Amino acid sequence: MVSAPTEERMETDTSLALGIVPGPLATRVLLTDGPTTWLKARLPHGPRHPRAVTTLAEALALWSGRPLRVVIAADGRGAFCATTPWLDTFEVLTRPALVAVLCARHDVVPADPLPGEGLGDFHDVRALLRRTVER
Repeated sequence: MVSAPTEERMETDTSLALGIVPGPLATRVLLTDGPTTWLKARLPHGPRHPRAVTTLAEALALWSGRPLRVVIAADGRGAFCATTPWLDTFEVLTRPALVAVLCARHDVVPADPLPGEGLGDFHDVRALLRRTVER
């Protein structure tokens, strides 16, 4: 199982940060850009969908057009996230990504297949995959 990044391992190359602190009745959310507060909210205690935290973070990153670091208070006396909604969320957050996208150089100009050749030859695509994915 892949573990979520801990405070010590997180990169600090950006000051845009989202803090999420589950409480006994509500969850406090704070989005900051250095000393500037962009968003403060109190939400119901637990997310109603396992991807809610990820989707919220992605939406805020897209809105701002900047990378976003998320910190969830998940350990210690002030952490109130040992409930089913939060445990389901942590399972989603720590699951490895199903899709990885790589960008690679491709110098072969594809030619359209001649009539009757079906989809044509994909040898250049196979070579691209061998060069990139099978490394």
